[in-house]
Amino acid sequence: MNSDFEQTKRDSSSLSSEHWIAVYTKPRHEKTTFKQLKTKGFTVFLPLLRERRKWSDRKKWVEFPLFKSYIFVRTELKNGLFILQTSGVSSLVKLGENISVIPDRDISAIRGMLDGRFNPEGIDYFVEGDKVEIIGGPLRGVQGVIARIKGQDQFILKIDAIQHAVSCQIEQKYIKPLKSKNANTVL
Repeated sequence: MNSDFEQTKRDSSSLSSEHWIAVYTKPRHEKTTFKQLKTKGFTVFLPLLRERRKWSDRKKWVEFPLFKSYIFVRTELKNGLFILQTSGVSSLVKLGENISVIPDRDISAIRGMLDGRFNPEGIDYFVEGDKVEIIGGPLRGVQGVIARIKGQDQFILKIDAIQHAVSCQIEQKYIKPLKSKNANTVL
């Protein structure tokens, strides 16, 4: 019984201390949602990259998010409803039933990469078993799964009719994840 009380105490202290959480925004609403949350008094982090883009008549520096449709908010977990009521917010990122907490060291590392001009770029995150589709090259449109063979990520094409599979190494830029029910759930 004493352990139940201590668990409840830990859970409530977790709700009342500030953590970094990920907020999923509507497409192309990262900057406006960032401003809205700042206005509400939240500590917000939107990692932006700068790139010189060329149009037919001019060149211009453009800022765009490192992670499309994601911003980070430092808040108490109990403030989730206030965040959800913000214009441009689609959902809070959750793992299972709990709001995902991002370690301070990860936010610091992202800031360090940006401040140190390391030219970071966002890439898709694949885990062994993820269903993917090839989006470029001669295999464009082929679907398969990611596997780890001999320490390297491999694309696996399963041929169910003959119960065999073929694997090849393919650059990550040519692979996109397919929607999966095993992915992060959002509120």
